[in-house]
Order: sequence, then structure tokens, then C-alpha cells
Amino acid sequence: MLRLFTIEKFSEESGYSPDAIRSKIKGGDWLEGQVWIKAPDGRILIDTEGYEAWATGQTVALSPGANAASK
Repeated sequence: MLRLFTIEKFSEESGYSPDAIRSKIKGGDWLEGQVWIKAPDGRILIDTEGYEAWATGQTVALSPGANAASK
């Protein structure tokens, strides 16, 4: 099973609209390197393990190079 999904595919699987996902990213609710990453081609990918940790209130270690200054 894949771990990383585009916003559109994650929307289909999670029930969050693409706009709600983008809002959580822009608002800093979902941290870069934890719940989402930017792929080498510039697309945003949602990390399902990071999302599950966020949804259950668990903390996730930042990936190398992640934006620790995010909200």
C-alpha cells in the first residue's frame, strides 16, 4: 500500500475536500515533513502515517530538511 498520496487522491480516501487539505497546510495545522512533503517535481504529497499520527494526537519526528518553523 502506498504511503504518500496527492491531495486529490487523499481527498477521495479521507473525506477531506481538496480545499480543506490545502487550508490545513497553509494554516500550519499540518506540518511539512510530518503530514505533508513537497516532491521533487513540486507536487504536495500527503503522508498517511503523518496524518494518522496527527489525527490521533501523536507527535511525529520532523524529516531532515523539514520546515520546523511551521505552526
